[in-house]
Amino acid sequence: MKKEELLQRISINPNICFGKPCIKGHRIWVSLILDFLSEGVSMQEILENYPGIEEADIYACIAYAAEMSRERFVEVFVAA
Repeated sequence: MKKEELLQRISINPNICFGKPCIKGHRIWVSLILDFLSEGVSMQEILENYPGIEEADIYACIAYAAEMSRERFVEVFVAA
């Protein structure tokens, strides 16, 4: 699936979840899925815990994060 198709799986609605990016049709924040992945939770575990979403939704969250990282700066610790 191409990035453009994946990004269509993400929605932002100011009336849903405080306008945070979510998986379309769900109230599951993109940041929640990214947090799980960063903590080592497998895609399979996420799919088992959230049976309404698909593998492509997880990839959509990653694609969205990649796009956002091109536009935003995140403060990180840099060792001297």
